[in-house]
Amino acid sequence: MKANELIVCRDVSLGYEGRSVLAHLDLTIQAGDYLCIVGDNGSGKSTLLRGLLGLLTPQSGSIQRAPELEKGAVGYLPQQTQAQRDFPATVYEVVLSGCLNQGSFRFFYTAAQKSQALMNMGKLGVLELKDKSYRDLSGGQQQRVLLARALCAASRLLILDEPITGLDPAAAQDLYKTLAYLHEKEGMAVVMVTHDLKAALRGARRVLHIGRDGFFLGTAADYLASPQGRRFREADL
Repeated sequence: MKANELIVCRDVSLGYEGRSVLAHLDLTIQAGDYLCIVGDNGSGKSTLLRGLLGLLTPQSGSIQRAPELEKGAVGYLPQQTQAQRDFPATVYEVVLSGCLNQGSFRFFYTAAQKSQALMNMGKLGVLELKDKSYRDLSGGQQQRVLLARALCAASRLLILDEPITGLDPAAAQDLYKTLAYLHEKEGMAVVMVTHDLKAALRGARRVLHIGRDGFFLGTAADYLASPQGRRFREADL
């Protein structure tokens, strides 16, 4: 792998119980990238994220990760279930738990980890909520808390699966602005699955469309001019 490459997929096929969900994908994610993954329901977008995270072994091909990602330098924001929204913990406890991904086998948090959690809460604008119960927050506040938690795990890459699901338009725009800040000012690479095509294309450097008829990978402008982009955009209108 080259120095600026975080994840390299070569002719990757992924699936479950011998059945491929997506096949023969070539994809390179570089430092500072902002990739939006779009496509039809059931096309394999979340399956790809599991592969990128190392949670799913390729059926064929290979997925290489930079050494720091193997050690936990990636933050993951999954789709929330109702049970997760009702999680009975304080905001501070939720954010601090992201430090467990740093490869330490200690049974307590260090002063540096506690400081990091507080810093990330401040960065995401939820520091004043640190003693509140996570379950009592609004959807937008919960997503900010989970993003702060992901930052405690991440140093180079954030992976997000439908992060605006259940958010009102104002909270969704707020989240996109936060991601833009983390990408542009903090140098964080972002990989995001989303159905919100219009907002996604405003921030994305590249778009990966996963369709039943194959893949498109290119800039947002090239995607909009492609057959896949035109069809998907018309369906979104």
